[in-house]
Amino acid sequence: MQRDHPIASATIRPLFAAALAAACAGDGAETVSSTGAADSLASGDPAAILFEDRAADSGVDFVHWNGAAGRFFLPEIMGAGAAFVDIDADGDLDVFLVQGENLELAGAAGGDRDHPGDRLFRNELSETGDLRFTDVSAAAGFAPGGYGMGAAVADMDADGRVDLYVTNVGPNRMWRNLGGVRFEDVTDAAGVGDAAWSVPAVFLDADRDGDFDLFVGNYVEFNRGAHTACTAAGGGLDYCGPRSFAAVPDRYFRNRGGGRFEEAGSAVGVTGAYGYALGAIALDADTDGLLDLYVANDLSANQLWLNRGGRFDEGARLAGVAVNAAGVAEAGMGVDAADFDGDGDEDLIVSHLTGETNTLYRNDGGGMFTDASIVSRLGAPSLPRTGFGAGWIDYDNDGLLDFLVVNGAVRGQREAADVGFGQPNQLFRNLGEGRFEEVSAAVGPALVEPLTSRGAAFGDVDNDGDVDVLVTNNAGPVQLLINLVGQDRAWIGLRAVEPDPDRDALGSLVEVRLSGGRRLVRRVRTARSYASSSDPRVIFGLGDAEGVAEVRVRWLGGLEESFGPLAIRRYHTLRRGEGVPVR
Repeated sequence: MQRDHPIASATIRPLFAAALAAACAGDGAETVSSTGAADSLASGDPAAILFEDRAADSGVDFVHWNGAAGRFFLPEIMGAGAAFVDIDADGDLDVFLVQGENLELAGAAGGDRDHPGDRLFRNELSETGDLRFTDVSAAAGFAPGGYGMGAAVADMDADGRVDLYVTNVGPNRMWRNLGGVRFEDVTDAAGVGDAAWSVPAVFLDADRDGDFDLFVGNYVEFNRGAHTACTAAGGGLDYCGPRSFAAVPDRYFRNRGGGRFEEAGSAVGVTGAYGYALGAIALDADTDGLLDLYVANDLSANQLWLNRGGRFDEGARLAGVAVNAAGVAEAGMGVDAADFDGDGDEDLIVSHLTGETNTLYRNDGGGMFTDASIVSRLGAPSLPRTGFGAGWIDYDNDGLLDFLVVNGAVRGQREAADVGFGQPNQLFRNLGEGRFEEVSAAVGPALVEPLTSRGAAFGDVDNDGDVDVLVTNNAGPVQLLINLVGQDRAWIGLRAVEPDPDRDALGSLVEVRLSGGRRLVRRVRTARSYASSSDPRVIFGLGDAEGVAEVRVRWLGGLEESFGPLAIRRYHTLRRGEGVPVR
């Protein structure tokens, strides 16, 4: 997030930024226009729109309220995230949105205006064939109260229904899914309460016992009663940076089964380091078959918790992912992990503050990473923006993972004619060979409208075979960006599940082998981006491929199974134990 002054590390950062711009603009390679990217996708039409906002038309009538009343409480500018989640197990994605409240009255009595509450919108696609949402928040039973930051999604009690963990400024909440879009608050019974200011949360089966443990990342020690606003560079009050506050420890809860957890941070080793946590993701950084945990921290070194069999060692500096190539700890917000370059291991990308790059860490194998922000051409275009929600998505289904980041300032842009926090969002197309081009201008007005974007969740909300995007905007309306182009290419959608009852096999690795010998890999996950959860199904864009010869799933625990051949342009459910073991 922001610093206590606009640009810190003054002797290092401008030089690094200049090097980025020079390297990206003058490396001798041809420059491809964003209009050209649209041309190639739309049969020569340079005015093609790639995404269209259908939130209002489909019934998702949500407007985020940050509760700002002139005192510049830091939480006001930091929220909030969202979740794509199939609450009722009917095969389509519902929408869960967390809401703010009046921070002056946090925890106190007040009316609906002061505590509006989180919202749940049920997708009616499977019943009607039309993308239409119904607000079922009242029926869900979500109690008002709590300044919402984000949501994590998983079947935490293995009953076949997806549950919600909501992070707040103040006490977090675990909502157990009772079926019929009804929930109950089981925070105390589950043992996962946390009264700190939490932002990211990740469900992961680190010890491979079949139950999902829970990591909760905490930001700063915020006390509204002792709060003092900071001063902007141009005068007047503004939001403080995190260094005006003390850092607080993250939390790790081990799942004991039956929906019960125990605090296990000390036992597993993740409480020995402090940072201002804003992003977190589970991945296998060193390809040893165990899920590791990466934490993106604000103005402090990032952490890579390497799984040693249920206990973690911190190894970010040795791996090359603690700081950027200039040795600077950046303002980490959103984070995602995926194999963008097709070499079989997971690469990391972290979104950052204006004046910093969105930093790409390329996995060189064995858990060693290189800052590839310059050579990838993802660095320089991000310097004017403050990135939050971020994700690898193959928006055009050509088989190459592209990158989308949603932006919004955290300090008033007082040099602009229209004072505010809004910034355009950005989409980068993967050109192959480790390089990208920005195609934001070709996307359409929904993506580039200068809003104060925060969360981004990814999933196929209309079940047509491409990735759509749910974008939350601070003190603004939610956007449901429907992908208009990806479905025109070949694709296959896969849901990997643990049976009896079916529940998403979070952490498993899915590999698609195409008829021509090419291999694509994706990990099953929900927690990614910024304070958001996404579709656990994995969608593979196949480009011009005519078929899928085989699908392999590497389940947590070591079992690898083969499925297929499978028909393309449709979804398949892959159950553990129903494939052919690979020896």
